[in-house]
Amino acid sequence: MARPLADLRVKIFADGADRDGMLALYRNPLIAGFTTNPTLMRKAGIADYRTFAKEILGEITDRPISFEVFSDEFEEMERQAMEIASWGDKVYVKIPVSNTREEVSYPLVRRLSHVGVKVNVTALMLLEQVREVGAAVQGGASCCVSVFAGRIADTGRDPVPLMAAAVELLRPYPNAELIWASPRELLNIFQADAIGCHIITVTHDVLKKLSLVGKDLGKYSLETVKMFYEDARAAGFRL
Repeated sequence: MARPLADLRVKIFADGADRDGMLALYRNPLIAGFTTNPTLMRKAGIADYRTFAKEILGEITDRPISFEVFSDEFEEMERQAMEIASWGDKVYVKIPVSNTREEVSYPLVRRLSHVGVKVNVTALMLLEQVREVGAAVQGGASCCVSVFAGRIADTGRDPVPLMAAAVELLRPYPNAELIWASPRELLNIFQADAIGCHIITVTHDVLKKLSLVGKDLGKYSLETVKMFYEDARAAGFRL
């Protein structure tokens, strides 16, 4: 039986850039924060980055929310990060773990963290990356470390052992919280909770399944049978 949602220790952050969806989830007390990224924003049809962010921050005022830099040059990343951070006390700035030329962002992360910018270092998939980011933010501002467990799973690897190891790697850094990023199913919330992961970012489509947690499987089986029957009738199938 799944652990009751109210008893979970892992914090659920909604991952998306659809304004109406974000505001609807803001009314859900289970949602402890929000994350976005350029891909989600493009998918949502956002053209004006600054206007979108400030409008959302005018509505979501009391929970952490992450916005990502989008330059490939570290000097420009730093400028963007400082502006984004100025938008509010709850704002975290997402910094990719490297640029597209595989140049690591650890020095930038260190500088930003130690001048008080809350960073969310993103797109990690290796324990060595977790180790380096932990060292970079040591003694700095509150930060998040986003390991893309879902993408790791997409390669046929079980992400749970790696995520459990990441929890231990970050234990010496109390200012750092581990994010289980890119989950593929609701089960991942409970897996993240079981290993002591601090945060899991969940897309809006997966969050729609929260009402299924703890559902009676016998009833769910019958509902599935009825769905197949009704869809066959509606299609007018004949043999």
